[in-house]
Amino acid sequence: MSIDKPFHRNVRAMVDGPNSGYSGWAYIVDKDYSQNPTHYIRAFMMLQDDLQQVFEFVEPSDTNMNTHSFRIHELLMRTCIEIEANFRAILKENIYTPLDRNGNPRKEKSWNIIDFKKVDKTHRLSSYKVQYPVWDGAHFMFEPFKAWRSSNSLSWYQAYNASKHDRHDNFRQASFENLLNAFAALQILITAQFKTESFSATRSLGVNTDSYHTLNSGIGNYLLIDFPSDWSEEQKYSFDWSSLKQETVRFQKFDYNAV
Repeated sequence: MSIDKPFHRNVRAMVDGPNSGYSGWAYIVDKDYSQNPTHYIRAFMMLQDDLQQVFEFVEPSDTNMNTHSFRIHELLMRTCIEIEANFRAILKENIYTPLDRNGNPRKEKSWNIIDFKKVDKTHRLSSYKVQYPVWDGAHFMFEPFKAWRSSNSLSWYQAYNASKHDRHDNFRQASFENLLNAFAALQILITAQFKTESFSATRSLGVNTDSYHTLNSGIGNYLLIDFPSDWSEEQKYSFDWSSLKQETVRFQKFDYNAV
């Protein structure tokens, strides 16, 4: 049975229906869907601007993957901090009350990548792909959460932690490749919450225009997004937003304690 009300900060595929096109995006701009979404969109946009400045000096290319520098290190740190902020927002706006080994509630500051991995269950992060539109070589498509499909660790996130806690000895782990994976991960995480809605002052149209690229651009109009195609019918949304938006309770909370 499909899902008749959207979860907070959770984009999913829609069951095909007469109004599924509109219903597949219009709930995202409802003010009860997420708390202060522009706070996260603005942070993402600033990071994208800074990444594009790096591209002025380091060409997006297969041959530059091992390039490392203080600027790349700084941007990797900031990007991963923003990833953690988005994971926390998703868990907090739904239901998540983890306990420690003694049965006491764990404080939010203790949440880590093990907690964050629960979000893959609801958002299909490991099924997203991101393409860098300007690239020299064959490695232009990134799947930063793919390792979670086989219960493996995220190597770029491990590199972030290593270079954060001991920059001197692990400086080379703050590489161009790990930065690109981290930023792709942030784009996916933002997309899995807000699709392509940037919450600008202009009206949302929910339509696409012709493009040079096969894939559609995500928020920020730079990276190209390949959305998950492996949602089961039971995991899809099946509401008509034209009717649901008239109700007092339009959203539900996912219980991450059960994951």
